Amino acid sequence: MKLPGNMQQMMKQAQQMQERLQKEVAAIRVEASAGGGMVTIQMDGQKHVLGVKIDPEVAGDVEMLQDLVLAACNEAAKKVDDETQQKMGGMLGGMGLPPGLF
Repeated sequence: MKLPGNMQQMMKQAQQMQERLQKEVAAIRVEASAGGGMVTIQMDGQKHVLGVKIDPEVAGDVEMLQDLVLAACNEAAKKVDDETQQKMGGMLGGMGLPPGLF
């Protein structure tokens, strides 16, 4: 099915924007910490954990360590979401499309 010229151009532009957004999201790197920096997590834009730093002081308290790692991971994931939304809003804002469409 052939789309009218204007619609075909819009679809091509949307596809290019989606590809650019995927590259930008893949390049996101965030760092979040919990417990005043006792646990630090580094995460990429696809929410893969890239690194973990743990202060030796908390290594002996397993329950506290578990809570701090969980909190730092959740904070890093929130930062990834925030940066992704910011990038999407900037790109889609010019087209007048609602976020989450692509």
